[in-house]
Amino acid sequence: MPEEGIVLREKSEFMTSEEIVEIATTFVQMGVKKIRLTGGEPLIKKDIVNILTQLSQLPIELTLTTNAVLVDRYIETFKNVGIKSLNVSLDSLKSERMNAISRRDCFDRIMANIQLLLQSEIAVKLNVVLMKGVNDDEIIDFVEFTKHQKIDVRFIEFMPFSGNQWDRAKTVSLQEILNKVEVQCSSVQKLEELPNSTSRNYKIDKYEGTFGIISTVTNPFCDSCNRIRLTADGKLKNCLFSADESDLLTRLRNGEDIRSSIHSAIMSKKERLAGMDSFESELGKEIFSKNRSMISIGG
Repeated sequence: MPEEGIVLREKSEFMTSEEIVEIATTFVQMGVKKIRLTGGEPLIKKDIVNILTQLSQLPIELTLTTNAVLVDRYIETFKNVGIKSLNVSLDSLKSERMNAISRRDCFDRIMANIQLLLQSEIAVKLNVVLMKGVNDDEIIDFVEFTKHQKIDVRFIEFMPFSGNQWDRAKTVSLQEILNKVEVQCSSVQKLEELPNSTSRNYKIDKYEGTFGIISTVTNPFCDSCNRIRLTADGKLKNCLFSADESDLLTRLRNGEDIRSSIHSAIMSKKERLAGMDSFESELGKEIFSKNRSMISIGG
């Protein structure tokens, strides 16, 4: 989130809780088997318990991505709706650095809530966006964090979005991460890749947890990607990097059947990176400059 904040939009531009559930139900009827609430921070939504409860009644796996600041308030809700795992965004294991990155003094609470999730037998995946000169010196610290705890760390390459001053020189590649880990740990085991997995996963012998690498920039996984995103304002993105969006919310409010729009959006998905040959090419720069900033996408 920019230090100066962002321009707030009218509440009417976003999906209501009822519309979230109605559109989600349509997706499930069309074959979606997993729903992840993300954001922003989904747990700050006033009606989140009702949304989770209603979504849990659909025949899907339900999960969410959170900054973990409010997790302790919702442990019983997670259990009641059958959530088995959560993704926690955590870019540093150093309190001062994490507080500086997030611009809030919540590190101790986040760490306590991660332990609370583990004690409640809810699996934890840590999402760590790596940037050279910012937190790439903590790669080994995060891997060591999995030694005595059943935590899955996911290192995510720094990706280009409007307004985030992306530069490939700031990206820490899959191979660079592996090189650092292998210098420290001689028994790095590559785990079997699951169908449609976005990460390449590894385990250190005798460590309880695992680590993985989501290498969208240096090693894209577009050919096996089966993810789609419904933004907070009801737009369907068939690729996170695409500036093209299908307005499901307006069609829903007009009483139209949104199935054909969903089908068209899925069938028009580009083969690779929303049609970019590379992020640095002129076409790449044009496409991602038209895309929203990550903080305004939601989903």
